[in-house]
Amino acid sequence: MMTRSPVAGLPRPCSALQRSGCTLQGAFGTFAPQTTRTFVVTWAKGGVMDAPTTTQQPASGVERSQKRPPIYKVLLHNDNYNKREYVVKVLLKVVEQITVDDAVTCMQEAHETGVALVVACPQDNAERYCEGLRLNGLTSTIEPGGC
Repeated sequence: MMTRSPVAGLPRPCSALQRSGCTLQGAFGTFAPQTTRTFVVTWAKGGVMDAPTTTQQPASGVERSQKRPPIYKVLLHNDNYNKREYVVKVLLKVVEQITVDDAVTCMQEAHETGVALVVACPQDNAERYCEGLRLNGLTSTIEPGGC
């Protein structure tokens, strides 16, 4: 018969088991009661705790560095053919990380200055965005450049 321990709701064996010094076998290991009514957990052979694994840590002061891909700028050029609302709609459709406010700002900058930076990202994403803008009738280019 199991009763609840007054400490943290842990199960404890009945008093007959405590007096006899018996241990309880459970799915998670062997529980051996001590006189202070706490439990010592020992794991059966083949358990996870039998063969702990260690991982190699790099020496202190040595950092692992991953090479970042080069950053490319996606540029939107002004044209006299597409309406402003359409340009914003295409920007939102093609470039998933752009917000409505950013798309409107980008369209307005391209309209006023002739060119606007849409996004700076790795080359494969930049090529995909540029191609998507072109397939929807906008004039777009990419060029190398850091952020």
